[in-house]
Parts: sequence; structure tokens; C-alpha cells
Amino acid sequence: MTLHPNPNLLETLYWITLLAVIVSSSSAVLKAGFQQFDLFGVIIIAIATGLGGGSLRDMLLDREVFWIRDQMFFVASLGSAIVIFILARLIAFPPRFFLIADAAGLATFGVAGTLVSLMVGAPPLVASFMGVMTGTMGGIFRDVLCNEHPVVFSSPLYATVSWGGSLLFIALVYFGQDVTLAAIVAGLAIFIGRLLALRYNISLPRFRFKS
Repeated sequence: MTLHPNPNLLETLYWITLLAVIVSSSSAVLKAGFQQFDLFGVIIIAIATGLGGGSLRDMLLDREVFWIRDQMFFVASLGSAIVIFILARLIAFPPRFFLIADAAGLATFGVAGTLVSLMVGAPPLVASFMGVMTGTMGGIFRDVLCNEHPVVFSSPLYATVSWGGSLLFIALVYFGQDVTLAAIVAGLAIFIGRLLALRYNISLPRFRFKS
């Protein structure tokens, strides 16, 4: 199952990726703010979060790294980091607001990663996991740089909802749904699923040794 690039498909991918970079970089600034890093530290963490997952995906797919090919994504990451850094001094952001931005980044990057993988001819299951990796790796980089346990490994239904949304996107496209509409539906499913998991503390069973 391969999606052949065309102007409409490439435009959809561009805007989804740009939104993903902005919200992911913003979430990183809010997370780094808890550590009271300086402006340079915040920018580095924002860039690692906003660009890291997609960079790893592109390298694994033997594809030119997206933000090197088009520096607008780098500019968007840098710009959103500086804007949120300034706004945080003027507006009181609730501590949990970070989780909303993080969920939005998970959703948009999950869809973007799956779409890119399908466009280069990756098998559906591999494409779905590339979506998960694209959506989660930036957050892992962010948490490691903040010297914290990565959210993805213990937080309520993080990678799980991303994988479910990626599979939903592939299913919708396979059955003939418009790609843009499929991306919106799958992205909303990931975003809402993540927020519901947080609200009701829905988690997968944790590993434990028999006592």
C-alpha cells in the first residue's frame, strides 16, 4: 500500500508537520520551564522535541531529513520556543497545560509519520510504528534532556493511542477515504484518546515479578 505523492498530498503533509513542530516545541518549552532553564537551554530542548522524532524517522527511511530540506520547520521550532518563553513571563500557564500541547504533538506527528512512511512505500504495519516513533521520540528526547523519566514509558496510554490512531489512519486510507479527512479523524482520535486516558488514568498493565 503506497500513497503516491501529489500536490494535494504534499500540502497536507506540510501543514500537518508544521503544526506538529509548533505544538511539540511549545510543549517542550513548558516542560523545560519546570527546570528553570535559560533561554538557550529551552531552545535546544524545544528543537530536539520538535524535530527529533521526524529526523529519526527520515534517517531510518533513508529520506532527506525534513527540516534540512525545508528550513521553515527549523524556523517554526525556534520561533515557537522563543514566543512561549516570552509568553510564560506574561501569562500564567496551568501546569497541566503542557500535557495538552504534548497530546497535540503526539497526534499530529503520529499522523505525519505514518503518512510519510506510506509515501515511501513502507508496509502498513511498519508505517504505523513509524508514526508511533515520530510522535513519541521527540518527547523522549525532551524528558531525557530534562533529566526526567520519559512520559511514554509510564504515563496513561501514550504510545498506545498513537499506534491505534496510526492504524486507524491506514485503515481509512485503505478503504478509500480522503487522506486529509483521514488525517483529521485519526489525529483527533489520538488527541482525544490521550486526554481521556489522562482524565480517567487508563493505563496498560505494568510489569511485575511474581512474589
